[in-house]
Amino acid sequence: MAEHKHNHNCCCGHDHEQEHSHSCNCGHDHAHEHEHEHSCSCGHDHGHEHSKPNCPCGHDSLTEGAGHDRGMGKLFFALGGGLLTLNSFILEYLLPSQVYAVQLSALCGAVVLALPIVITAVKDLWRGKVYMNELVALAILASLANGDFQMAGIIAFFLLLTIIIETRTASGAQRSIEELIKLTPNTAHQVIDGTEQDVQVTELKVGDIIRVRPGENFPVDAVIVAGESTVNQASITGESVPVEKSVGSEVFAGTQNLTGAVELQVTKVGEDTTLGKVKDMILQAEASRTPVVRIIDRYAGFYTPTVLMIAWVCWWFTEDMNSVIAFLVISCPCAVVLATPTAVVAAVAAAARLGIFIKNVSHLELASKLTAFVFDKTGTLTDGLLSVVRLQVFGDISQAELLQTAGAVEQSSNHPTAKAIQKLAAEAGLELPLAEDLTETHGKGVSGKVNGVEIIVGRANWMKEQNLDIPAHDDLEAEGMSVVYVARGGQVIGWIGFRDKIRNESAAMLTDLRKLGVRYCAMVTGDRKSVAETVAGQLQIDEFESECLPEGKVAFVEKVKENHRVAVVGDGVNDAPALAAGDLGIAMGAIGSDVAINSASVALMTNDLRRIAMLVYLSRKSQMIINQNLLFGMLFLFGGMIVSAVGLMTPVWAAVLHAGSTLIIIFNSARLVRTGEELTLEEGGEEEPEQEEE
Repeated sequence: MAEHKHNHNCCCGHDHEQEHSHSCNCGHDHAHEHEHEHSCSCGHDHGHEHSKPNCPCGHDSLTEGAGHDRGMGKLFFALGGGLLTLNSFILEYLLPSQVYAVQLSALCGAVVLALPIVITAVKDLWRGKVYMNELVALAILASLANGDFQMAGIIAFFLLLTIIIETRTASGAQRSIEELIKLTPNTAHQVIDGTEQDVQVTELKVGDIIRVRPGENFPVDAVIVAGESTVNQASITGESVPVEKSVGSEVFAGTQNLTGAVELQVTKVGEDTTLGKVKDMILQAEASRTPVVRIIDRYAGFYTPTVLMIAWVCWWFTEDMNSVIAFLVISCPCAVVLATPTAVVAAVAAAARLGIFIKNVSHLELASKLTAFVFDKTGTLTDGLLSVVRLQVFGDISQAELLQTAGAVEQSSNHPTAKAIQKLAAEAGLELPLAEDLTETHGKGVSGKVNGVEIIVGRANWMKEQNLDIPAHDDLEAEGMSVVYVARGGQVIGWIGFRDKIRNESAAMLTDLRKLGVRYCAMVTGDRKSVAETVAGQLQIDEFESECLPEGKVAFVEKVKENHRVAVVGDGVNDAPALAAGDLGIAMGAIGSDVAINSASVALMTNDLRRIAMLVYLSRKSQMIINQNLLFGMLFLFGGMIVSAVGLMTPVWAAVLHAGSTLIIIFNSARLVRTGEELTLEEGGEEEPEQEEE
């Protein structure tokens, strides 16, 4: 990759001197390999190295608060300079004869307030670039040169206040990272030969045993090997209701142990943990830009020279320096620059709260244009776990006896049908007799003896191989069931039917998508046609493709893409090619599914399908707010420039309106933060509010 260097500034003074540039969701550039200089809206100077990524507003994730100190420094300048400027007005009112004291206080206040802004502008000029920072600096210097120190102080105060606000807004993604890091403790209680000792989390390895007490956060991903507890997983999955965990249950780094002490075996550490994956996804979103921000970046270099030329023309014809100063202040396009980043930060925060993690913010915009969805069946529209749906007996025996007979020989098997039988037997409270001489034939069934009587459970073909006659019955597989037969003492006594249960929220999710304007919903699966047809019929799927290999799923997605913007939703390794082939890939149940996460554009950290419709709704709402912000920003910018150019606006009012327009943009974008709150309220057992209509 050829080495290149970029210099780029935006409206308020971030200086980014970095390698291999990436822009984050707030429009600021980040980099890792090629040098890149970029100034943005808050005056912070970022010198990034390959191993030390900083956030867009000065927060250095590796230097513990360096950026925060710079932000506090600007606040100090604003408060100190603001008090000196205010003092000049007080002196002028109380001691009108002390003109020298009034002017000195006003001058000191203006200098203190202007200093961080002018320094940033000088750095831009030193690099041979003229961008938006210079507009503000020139306006302040013109006021000082004009002898109106109080006006210069007021202008500098409001513009510095705007910069501080933008700093806090732009740092949303990095603050999310900092909050995630706080979720993971630095030390863990490792159990070695029955003895507990505290070690650094970085020293843990896969397979180590650790102990976590009530109230503590889990330091790594692990499996419970002793004890049981209730775990708050909201930080990862977005579930507001705590989840019961027992031996064999997985827990995730950053989640909280609520009720019981548990011992765990470490399964993932460091960046491989679920929390590490979430952090990586936020960083990927931070390193991406929306098309609107890319356009602003592209033309920013032409904007300031054009404004300066117009300001010179205004001064030439009017010779009114106050009008020129007002024009320079009002022409700083902070409202326009913040229109998209603030909305994106709020939307990404709302999505993350719901357990929806977006890798690239351009995918958020794409989600608003989707017209088709292609779903995997098993594990996505269905639970992915077989359940017993029917028991049919032949002869004079009960269904409980049939289930008990099958469960006796299936209780040692890990096959999905065996687990379904074991689960139903446990729910029915049946005591399973001990079986002997157990034999499991892969793909066919199991056999054994109970009280000396041979029991066989398996598929129809295997029964025929054992010379067992199956009584005549309906075509069960045509009903979408998988069937195993049960034989005892050389006679088939009945059969057990299984289905992969459709998720409770599948139908509601498809209904919500159609209400949002999605015109086409399809399903692809490797399962039999009869099973796929049953699921498609129950969910009113528009089209389905059964018995698909991974390449068949890709071919189906490519066909749909000819007429639609399509999202592909899947959960497993075999779905990865299709996820990558869609315009938008959504990984369901992304916890532990590395291949799905890497192939998808969006990862859902919960299996609640309603998050998919909420993603589309959030995307469309964010686009609406971005358009509102851009419209308001443009009207304010160009309207203010016209009013200032004709001498109808004072510099002070220009500064006030500049700060006010920035606040309006931020507050309008903040409306996105509570989007989807009805889902978490419903999970918490509260009444669900009506979804806001666009």
